[in-house]
Amino acid sequence: MKENIDALEYRHPEHDIPIEFLQRWSSIAMSGEEITREELMPLFEAARWAPSSYNNQPWRFFYALRGSDDWDKFLGLLAEGNRGWAKNASALIVIASKTTFDYNNKPSITHSYDTGAAWGYLALMASMSGLVARGMQGFDYDRAREVVRLSEEFKVEAMAAVGKPGSPDSLPEEMRERNAPSGRKSLTETVFEGGFK
Repeated sequence: MKENIDALEYRHPEHDIPIEFLQRWSSIAMSGEEITREELMPLFEAARWAPSSYNNQPWRFFYALRGSDDWDKFLGLLAEGNRGWAKNASALIVIASKTTFDYNNKPSITHSYDTGAAWGYLALMASMSGLVARGMQGFDYDRAREVVRLSEEFKVEAMAAVGKPGSPDSLPEEMRERNAPSGRKSLTETVFEGGFK
């Protein structure tokens, strides 16, 4: 398998869009190199500008850099399958959302939706910065809540791994095959004018 995978070999848009959207994909091959806080912060800065209901910005990102005191705690949250490749990440992130509005403390129905938008911005910025970002649901949500010390008004949404691209040859053999940019459903399967026909 090639070390430098070209997403454009796998992805073919139905409409003209900037190439950055096609080049972003969730590789699991990471180099194991460290990154600095200064390299990571632009990803959070991009996420900061995501849209949200009432501009509530419910997302919260808790991170551990490789080699830090918190690294083993964050890595230990992952399910075994994710730990097998994420151990080569440069940063691990717990993503949570505030379930209430700041201005009136009433429930926010779109807190997860808004936080997902912020994650999308973060993932796209990672790709544009030459990094790999991959979200995960395979981890212990209850322990993650404890590790980052969340109060009841917050919900753990996901975890993510960020790192420098690595060789697919570093992956266990069973993971190499799935380490390729994925396609997408046709717009005819996901976009409908006026409702389902």
